[in-house]
Amino acid sequence: MLHTDIPTRDDVDTLAAVRRHPCVSIYLSTSPLPQESDKARVELKNRLAEAVQQLRDAGTDKGPIEQLQETLDDLIDDSDFWRSLSYSLAIFATPVGVRTFRLPNRLSGAVEVSDRFYLKPLLRAVTFPQAAFVLALAQNSVRLLEISADSPVYAVSVPGLPSNVADAVGLESISGRTQDSHIMGGRIQGAEGQKVRMRQYARAIDRALRPVLSGLNLPLILAAAEPLAGIHRSVNSYPNLTEAIIAGNPEETPDEDLGGAARGILDELYAAELTELKDRMARRAAHGRAVTDLSDVARAATYGAVETLFVDIDQTVPGLVDEETGALTLSEEDDAVTYGVVDEILRRALLSGAEIFAVRADDMPGGGAVAAGVRFMV
Repeated sequence: MLHTDIPTRDDVDTLAAVRRHPCVSIYLSTSPLPQESDKARVELKNRLAEAVQQLRDAGTDKGPIEQLQETLDDLIDDSDFWRSLSYSLAIFATPVGVRTFRLPNRLSGAVEVSDRFYLKPLLRAVTFPQAAFVLALAQNSVRLLEISADSPVYAVSVPGLPSNVADAVGLESISGRTQDSHIMGGRIQGAEGQKVRMRQYARAIDRALRPVLSGLNLPLILAAAEPLAGIHRSVNSYPNLTEAIIAGNPEETPDEDLGGAARGILDELYAAELTELKDRMARRAAHGRAVTDLSDVARAATYGAVETLFVDIDQTVPGLVDEETGALTLSEEDDAVTYGVVDEILRRALLSGAEIFAVRADDMPGGGAVAAGVRFMV
């Protein structure tokens, strides 16, 4: 299965609040296949060497550089860590510690050195994870699948998952009778009895899934036929079960076909969400509460005026943002002295409680690097 730990908003806010030199942010393309982990480890070594050279060129003291190297060398040497990856790895390191997040999105490799972390690619994984679970549910079988945007479907091992309805209720056959003092004079039978057993089955599945899905924020898409689909929905406790389902009995449907259907549902979910977000921005613009100019958004973020922020995940604009006024100073160099001003706008907006949406260029309101809905004009 994929090994993911998508950051929470608290995680992102904690990273955004860090200000010390040096802060090194590294993004790697990885694979969930253990045999491909060495490639990612070599790439991290190369990215670390690049970061160290930037620090030396900037005149950073030798001590912090050596501490940073030791911190990341320990991570490189951790064989257990590299056996459990997803499709991207985000690493945030200082001389005193390191945080990592395994992400289901395919992110471009990058290394950024500054006195703050580079968070924009991380926010893409929070905005649209591009991954989901599929619960393929039938009376005679159940399986949990994990999907991502364009990679193979993975079957997830779920301890305690019942194999079928009869297994869940302790019968040799669903058509058998079960003693029960509260139903039909002590016996469940006929169509109503089968629904009772299917509900017991669904509850057993839900209990088995809880420890596997706990703490995750990925959509869960149900592949099932009625009445089992409705019965499972009535007892489900996972908060991210989607309204849309893959209809029909999934027993004879290959995992990859279920994955393709699930990706279609994800595309529809994200398209609907983007449409709603753009409509919100248009309404704000109509009332004079939206800005798209980079300088205006930087100033608004500095004064805590940004309520909703869109950033283009692919645009990088090196420079500096004045701490007090938000005035921009753009640079042609992307080094250990400057930083990405779009990411700094994002960081300031995060710290004032703004909603952040990291999107592709085609989805940007106004077509620029940033767009903001503001609480007040500055």
